Amino acid sequence: MNAVSGVLLLDKPSGPSSNTVLQRAKRLLGAARAGHTGTLDPLASGLLVITVGEATKFSGVLLEADKAYRARLKFGERTSTGDAEGIVLSRSEAAVSESALRAALERFRGEIEQVPPMYAAIKHEGRPLYAYARRGEEVDRAPRRVVIRRLDLESFEGETASLYVECSKGTYIRTLAEDIGAMLGCGAHLAALERLAVGSFTLKQALKLEDLEGLAPEHRRDRLLPLQALLQSWPRLRLPVELTAKFRQGQAVPADAVDGNVAVFGEDEVFLGIGEVSSGTLRPRRLLASSQAGNSL
Repeated sequence: MNAVSGVLLLDKPSGPSSNTVLQRAKRLLGAARAGHTGTLDPLASGLLVITVGEATKFSGVLLEADKAYRARLKFGERTSTGDAEGIVLSRSEAAVSESALRAALERFRGEIEQVPPMYAAIKHEGRPLYAYARRGEEVDRAPRRVVIRRLDLESFEGETASLYVECSKGTYIRTLAEDIGAMLGCGAHLAALERLAVGSFTLKQALKLEDLEGLAPEHRRDRLLPLQALLQSWPRLRLPVELTAKFRQGQAVPADAVDGNVAVFGEDEVFLGIGEVSSGTLRPRRLLASSQAGNSL
């Protein structure tokens, strides 16, 4: 396969897993390596940010990014998974008023604590939580602190409601749905979920998989963003030519810049990688292979 690097924004449909969509995109692009910057459950749809080739080195940047979602809640039903894919555990009358729902939402804005769901990929004693859940086992999970930056009621139909959510990394929307239902006293689960944004990337920029398939093979790679697009919000640091070679070789170099993470470029505006500045010294964190350098941000 020819070397190909970049970032692909895909609109994942509800149904297939994120990995299924990833593998199809990888084959269509003829890429040797590909990854994504945060999975979506099969039930969920929306923005899936795929990194290809050298861009996979920088996927972790977006794992830290805020996300935005549109979530549909179903009141009066609790499920084993917290979403529509699970077995219904209990039913109750969904006697929810809009005023009560709005009051409940107010309690979840800002910094809150969440207990991760059992159907989650985080590890407990070396095994993912979902592995225990599939065996009918439940383990203690420590609450995690997350931030709900926006939580808006978009529509309300009595037994269902649509919410717009902006949140920090690590937020489980399934858990948010369950916790809102518990506060209302009727229970709830996540009926549908659409991811609208990851960091500065939005669903409006994304391409459907069938549209990618419909392009001629020689035009598919034209839909890739340069890998530096992952670092749009990072400060830029340009190195003089005499320091560029040392940085590319993994050496720390002097830098007149504010402490913190930076996207590093050569004097000719060629992207080199990312580094961290501390007390006037720039240390490499992730470097772009020299053969892939050449795209400016």
